[in-house]
Amino acid sequence: MEKYFEQIEKDVKKLYKIAEKARSKNLDPEPKPSVVLAKDMAERVEGLISTVAPQLKGKGVSKRIRQLEKEYGFLDWRISLIIADEVSQEKFCKFKDKITAMEIGIRTGFAYHTLGTVASPLEGFVKLKIKKRKDGKEYFSSFYSGPIRSAGGTGASVSVIITDYVRQKNGYAPYDPTPNEIKRYSTELYDYHERITNLQYLPSVEEIEFLA
Repeated sequence: MEKYFEQIEKDVKKLYKIAEKARSKNLDPEPKPSVVLAKDMAERVEGLISTVAPQLKGKGVSKRIRQLEKEYGFLDWRISLIIADEVSQEKFCKFKDKITAMEIGIRTGFAYHTLGTVASPLEGFVKLKIKKRKDGKEYFSSFYSGPIRSAGGTGASVSVIITDYVRQKNGYAPYDPTPNEIKRYSTELYDYHERITNLQYLPSVEEIEFLA
């Protein structure tokens, strides 16, 4: 079995050398192969996020993830939260501004939760904006697009928890919805359930308004 995996690794490295040689001719848009080799999930997370934040590559994120896994256990939710916060606090590298640091932090935590295998942390979670509440305090506004679906329902919702954790750790205020906005959530969900198609699970009005 060990020989089998050793042969696979040897062959892959050989193919990468051929690909690197081909890319070095600069006939492609990128001078190096875009898919990064990873030995474990920690490296997959770092490799995935480094496609949008190259400065994070090789700065200790994968090593820190392994440390947290020894402390909390493999795939523990706390790891997603902690690594998201630490990246947002620029503990591994510096970013051009604070909002970029927080955005990359959220992507990193989200990438860990989705095993570093899907596009959701890069293309599903689109961007983070800072907006003003009615009282002038600043809150987080998260933007999403279709590829968030690849994270699955739980993963997509956990991305909001990770975002809110980063928000709290960085001292931003929660969003302040109006009573009409809160009511709209329950109205739309019940209209959809009763007029379009049954939801798999329909929360009570009280639950929906609490969540909103």
